Amino acid sequence: MSSIIGIIIALLAIGIGMVLKGASLAALYNPAAYLIIFGGTAAAVLIAFPLSEFKKFPILLKIAFIEPKLPSKSDQISSLVECSEIAKKEGILALEEISNNTKDPFFKKGLEMIIDGYELEFIEEVLLDEVAAIDKRHKTGALIFTQAGTYAPTLGVLGAVIGLVASLGNLNDVEKLGHSISAAFIATLLGIFSGYVLWHPLANKLKRISKKEQELKLLTIEGLLAIYRGVSPSALEKKLVVYIDPKERKKFEKKTEDDVNEQIA
Repeated sequence: MSSIIGIIIALLAIGIGMVLKGASLAALYNPAAYLIIFGGTAAAVLIAFPLSEFKKFPILLKIAFIEPKLPSKSDQISSLVECSEIAKKEGILALEEISNNTKDPFFKKGLEMIIDGYELEFIEEVLLDEVAAIDKRHKTGALIFTQAGTYAPTLGVLGAVIGLVASLGNLNDVEKLGHSISAAFIATLLGIFSGYVLWHPLANKLKRISKKEQELKLLTIEGLLAIYRGVSPSALEKKLVVYIDPKERKKFEKKTEDDVNEQIA
């Protein structure tokens, strides 16, 4: 939602700015400029990346605009502490019910390996390898947008050159010459706008989403390994709470304290 709001604000800023500068919004209607910028950017990205990676562009665009819902770190810690309590009271095998009910594939995979009795080092290696693979895929996805942001402004210059070449044929008609020059620089405007207001910011958004997901997975790994080692629920909570920022940590600790008081009462 923040991406959509940002783009709307950017469009309004450009539109209002043009009006305040005395430029006509009608000048933005230039099909040739849109074709050069967006068609040229798509072509450049296709040349730079395999088709198998380029096909992911719509999915990545959807992720950037509609951020996937992930459990909060507080909720994940609560789930891990609950698993620790069950493992302490009923044994590791009792975690099978949680494993069957969880919707998080990564969490489920870790629990299944613990239940199946794999060695600690192997579980850690497999889960960390999966995080590394996710990081690699996400970096490639963000790189597509970064490269698009690099190509678009340069294509804007190319569009301006093409427009200026076309305007040379109207040197005898001042009115047509003015319109041609104006149209030429619309390509530059679109190139800079799409590069620095659309593609680069979306690339940064994807990187931020990826970082958030990886931090959650590393927290999960830390918790699962601690459960495997038999760390007590209270010790596990203190160990994992460091992953939460101070503001959220206070809320989590207050909620935990309230839950304890309810149980006592």
